[in-house]
Amino acid sequence: MFFSIDPSDGLAIYDQIVRQVKFAVAGGAIRPGEMVPSVRELAKELAINPNTVARAYRELQSQGVLAAVRGTGLEVAEGAPRHCRSQRVELIRARLRQVLCEAKQSRLDPDEIRRLVEHELTAVEKQKV
Repeated sequence: MFFSIDPSDGLAIYDQIVRQVKFAVAGGAIRPGEMVPSVRELAKELAINPNTVARAYRELQSQGVLAAVRGTGLEVAEGAPRHCRSQRVELIRARLRQVLCEAKQSRLDPDEIRRLVEHELTAVEKQKV
């Protein structure tokens, strides 16, 4: 599929899977009604324990992102894109807040922080192909 697991990330592997599925749903890479890989398939693809994938999938089901299809597997739930977009915005907002607090604690001038943000945003936009 499209997962990238980094064991040194500091974030639990199941959390990485949860976040990546949510980001994929929010971005339209996986649409409502589409099936996700089975626990075994994804565990094999990522070379991780199937229990880790099962835990991530249970979490996604409890949050209403995935829904069980009897005898088939798991699919993206109907209302998942809106829910995932909202969670993605909140996650990004929290990360930005953390970085901005660190910049403020470093006694950077607010104008310098704005310039840094604008510069990095421009650099990221140029990378987009």
